[in-house]
Amino acid sequence: MSIIETDQEYVAGTYKRFPVEIVSGKGSRVVDVNGKSYVDMGSGIGVTAFGFADEEWMAAVTAQLGKVQHTSNLYYTEPCAKLAKLLCDKTGMKKVFFSNSGAEANECAIKVARKYSAEKKGMDCYTIVTLRNSFHGRTLTTLAATGQEHFHQLFQPLTPGFVHVPANDIAELKKCVDEFHVAGILMEVVQGEGGVLPLNKEYLVAADQLAHERDIPFMIDEVQTGNGRSGKLYSYMNYPIQPDIVSTAKGLGGGLPIGATLLGQKVQNVLGFGDHGSTYGGNPVCCAGAVSVVERLTEELLAEVKQKSDYIFTALKDAPGVESVSGLGLMIGVKTVAPAGDVVKACMERGVLCLTAKNKVRLLPALNIPMEDLKFAVETLKAAAEELA
Repeated sequence: MSIIETDQEYVAGTYKRFPVEIVSGKGSRVVDVNGKSYVDMGSGIGVTAFGFADEEWMAAVTAQLGKVQHTSNLYYTEPCAKLAKLLCDKTGMKKVFFSNSGAEANECAIKVARKYSAEKKGMDCYTIVTLRNSFHGRTLTTLAATGQEHFHQLFQPLTPGFVHVPANDIAELKKCVDEFHVAGILMEVVQGEGGVLPLNKEYLVAADQLAHERDIPFMIDEVQTGNGRSGKLYSYMNYPIQPDIVSTAKGLGGGLPIGATLLGQKVQNVLGFGDHGSTYGGNPVCCAGAVSVVERLTEELLAEVKQKSDYIFTALKDAPGVESVSGLGLMIGVKTVAPAGDVVKACMERGVLCLTAKNKVRLLPALNIPMEDLKFAVETLKAAAEELA
């Protein structure tokens, strides 16, 4: 059997894969089993922050592999401690809990918010408020946090204690806080899986103010938006807000599984011995790769992210076959006249790999994608959108 046939026979059918078997990659280009080259505009759904086979990342990872690949959290390792300090130094947060994924990072954030509020306000203070159209993960608890009903079907009963309110409606958020004993407010600065929709600045500022006035832990989900994707280290840094808890993953590890929950001043000591744990959390190999990523998220690199973002927005705005462009930094949604799936297929045939989010073509290129590759991808997308309109 071919690899595709073997996969279809033995791997659980949870993914609708594209008919492409990728065998190698370098930078922002990948090659399939037939030798066809593609410009990658998805970066593994925002994971390979510096592209494929990045030499600095590989050197950091392989050096650690030659020392120790795993110890569990019964012992100390340098990469874990170094990454935690690096994240705190760059954000002003105080503590970090490491896990393996974005969903786990959000689970930790929710546990911290509930424990903080239970200890200060009583055990009946447990409601977590999230936004409609949000996405926070696929575990039963993070599905409950996700404000999209179609993800909830067939998995009932979900974890109780979650309420969803409309995005960008501060009156509804205040009403919810008045009605429920709210333990935490969780939101994405840009709703990724919800269609690459940025929240309004005024709403974020008002939500931040409300949370702090009511002593409610304010949580920002930076799983997809974080680690340079927005043009800042974390997307909340584009606005005058200060969350108490930040969850992140994806681009942090550069291709290895790692999640992190950053805890601010108010909640830094909420988790005590035995309150939470992860066998693989803080794995030294994953942390070594993450240190390599975070150390290179310099102001110069982030300025390049913004320049490339401006190029994409300018090139696609008012282009034939394009209805609208939304997003922040190199997290971009393109609403095309033709169905997004058809445009993605046409781009793939022309040598460009894109993603979808709801009814949009989604672009999440590597942060350091060469302009030559970026221009080829954007022109290919424009041609496909116009042809299919």
